[in-house]
Amino acid sequence: MKLGLVDISIIFGYLILTLILGFILTKRASKGLDSYFLADKGLPFWILGVSNASGMFDITGTMWLVYITFVYGLKSVWIPWLWPVFNQIFLMVFIAKWMRRSNVMTGAEWINTRFGYGRGAVLSHLSVVAFALVSVIGFIAYDFAGVGKFAAMFLPWQFSADPVANANWYAIGLMGITAVYVVAGGMYSVVITELLQFVVMTVSCIGVGIVAMTRTSTAAIAAAVPTGWKNPFFGWNLNLDWSGLIQSVNTKIAEDGYSLFTIFFMMVLFKGILVSMAGPAPNYDMQRVLATKDPKQASKMSWFVSLCLFPTRYLMITGITVLALVFFSPQLNAMGTGIDFEKILPYVLTHFIPVGILGLVLAGLLAAFMSTFAATVNAAPAYVVNDIYKRYINPKASKKTLIGMSYFVSFAFVIIGIFFGLHAKDINQVTQWIVSALWGGYTAANVLKWYWWRFNGYGYFWGMATGIGAALILSRFPGLYIWMFPGIVPNLYALYSFPVILVLSTIGCVLGTLLSKPEDDEILIKFYKQVRPWGFWKPVHNKAVKQDPQFKSDANFKRDMFNVVIGIIWQASLVIIPIFIVLREKLPFFEAVAVLVITSLILKKTWWEKLTN
Repeated sequence: MKLGLVDISIIFGYLILTLILGFILTKRASKGLDSYFLADKGLPFWILGVSNASGMFDITGTMWLVYITFVYGLKSVWIPWLWPVFNQIFLMVFIAKWMRRSNVMTGAEWINTRFGYGRGAVLSHLSVVAFALVSVIGFIAYDFAGVGKFAAMFLPWQFSADPVANANWYAIGLMGITAVYVVAGGMYSVVITELLQFVVMTVSCIGVGIVAMTRTSTAAIAAAVPTGWKNPFFGWNLNLDWSGLIQSVNTKIAEDGYSLFTIFFMMVLFKGILVSMAGPAPNYDMQRVLATKDPKQASKMSWFVSLCLFPTRYLMITGITVLALVFFSPQLNAMGTGIDFEKILPYVLTHFIPVGILGLVLAGLLAAFMSTFAATVNAAPAYVVNDIYKRYINPKASKKTLIGMSYFVSFAFVIIGIFFGLHAKDINQVTQWIVSALWGGYTAANVLKWYWWRFNGYGYFWGMATGIGAALILSRFPGLYIWMFPGIVPNLYALYSFPVILVLSTIGCVLGTLLSKPEDDEILIKFYKQVRPWGFWKPVHNKAVKQDPQFKSDANFKRDMFNVVIGIIWQASLVIIPIFIVLREKLPFFEAVAVLVITSLILKKTWWEKLTN
């Protein structure tokens, strides 16, 4: 594909502008670690919310979402629960305010709020740092797997005759450019450039949606999809038959393992609820929560993420999908069993997006990559510098030394992530490992730390060690998946390993806890009074009230769970509405809008008006 001079100018103009912003913000970010990693906790919730939404809008995920929307239609809205996307609802309702009340810089530093500073706490602290760094490397590899392939499709230069090597060189170059402005400006640079990136992406998404609506008709879309494609609801089976349209899509559905959709949905829901209750993994999502001004703003920030992310993103995804359905289906059908859905994106952009708008769309998609990658890179040095170097190696280090170390660590992790990206087989492999195996090792310990008073630092360490160890072993020896889950398709081995990893990790948590002493009452009471969680805290609550008769907890389990259910329905309507807009399905659109309005009014009364610091 050859881009015009206008399109190339727009792309490079955007890249240059982001670099300039990064260097402009260098002086402000270098005041200290709070400035560098958390922007002095002075940014309003809506700016951090836009930044977080921008960081979640990535190229790799967009390519995957276009694929699942093409194949599964409206039923595809449930598949991203693999991450799970509804963790933002748990955050907005109660997790974010609990976390922000700790008033720390990183998830590892938060451990001291919960477990104190004994040996168990030290081991727990190190296990969180290890997990955070492994997940950062995983996300960099995930970004690498998508951005190089994307750039090689559109940018005109050939660095190698080998297509894979050419894609890798593009990925290395784009990661290098992004790393420069992130390292220079820290959190200020990440947030401000992500505001710019979000504006570019929003305009791009609206543009693609409009083009799709003007170039296709409802009749043409209906003729290109099987019965049930426009229905988000499902029975025991998926019941999508592409026979007579694109026969090989049926084979792809079988390979994905989603035919028995109810079983898949139940597994995703089970995993998603547990992962969400554990709180965010120690990455950029957690960093945005800790960067807010206060707990109320932390909750509002997580609410604003959903409001910003889903409507605009799904305009682009659905627009690309319907253009491909109407105009590219014959070519896909001709591919037979070798069907390649990754060709949908370049085909649509090449044939339907006009000059100038195309440059903006490509800049927007590159912005999506840069947002995710920048946020990930900014998270890594916070753990190495603040939680290892400053704490254990050089407690008296000057601000200049700490900022310099942050520069070094950022570049080091980019290099390590690129190395693993070069050895990843495909996007799906990295995605499944991150969302299923790795987070399976994280879940048990991080659920129990919130809700069970007896849980201690030793239990946390052994739970994390057991879980992460099981995740690494199962990913290193994939044959074990086949032995444990005979008959399960390869793409779902990582998902179905989640219960096994969860059980092993829970055993490590419980044994580590019960075979060691409880944490001191002073630590537990301080944590409980500061964070005010609900759960199995009655012994500590009684001691806190005895110590301070005026103390009252604002924890309300029933109200929070009610708001979570309403919030998930609210979020799902935000996803479905833009899809119905592009499809021009009027009645379903108005039904979804009615659901959005009703759930918004409920949340205003039961959540927004009840927010406290």
